[in-house]
Amino acid sequence: MPMAAPIERTSLPDQVFDQLARDVLSGRYAAGERLPTQRALAHDLGVNLASVREGIKRLEQLNLVEVRHGDAMRVRDWRAHGGPDVLVHAIAAGGALDAEVLRSVFEARGLLLAESARLAAGRRSADQAALLETLAHQIAAADDDEAAQRLDFAFFAVLIEAAGNLVFLLVFNSIRGLYLEHLELFRAMVGDREARAGLYGTAARAIAAQDGDAAALAVAQLAAAQQQALLP
Repeated sequence: MPMAAPIERTSLPDQVFDQLARDVLSGRYAAGERLPTQRALAHDLGVNLASVREGIKRLEQLNLVEVRHGDAMRVRDWRAHGGPDVLVHAIAAGGALDAEVLRSVFEARGLLLAESARLAAGRRSADQAALLETLAHQIAAADDDEAAQRLDFAFFAVLIEAAGNLVFLLVFNSIRGLYLEHLELFRAMVGDREARAGLYGTAARAIAAQDGDAAALAVAQLAAAQQQALLP
């Protein structure tokens, strides 16, 4: 059975969780496999039992492990039982992007954003339409990639809000924290923004004009270009 690598004694319970989640998501512990006991994990990680228990609770909440009274902890098949929140940990484990997971996320992102644009064209308020056009102009005039990246995120946040679909909004929210904490890993998405700047404006104008097909097409093209930049 694989041994967990020790972590620094200054670690908090969430750091214990992060390491155990990485071990499960990376396949270090296979689905159905028993985890070491909590006492053994505490010894291997160099932390107290309370930190391990808290980490295990969080693994349970994500359906990454199953704990039964009187039985060892077993790893669950996260692809079969996990939800969108698992992506936050699977996509950037160890500070590096997982290309396979990222490709799946961006395929889903493109579909979600295009359909959100179509819905937004019919449901947006006048203020939302105006804000999208303002953000499109600001992206084109951004001083650097970091500023453009934050504006890009704001543009799509407004677009999804304007779509008025709760499920789309919650899926978008599930990766918000990861994205904003690791902006540098996704910076290539806006690296060639001069070539794509017009698509933001095209999408914003189409939404303002309530042209759902044109809005969906522009956003789909923009999302595809961003995926290509990050995953050539």
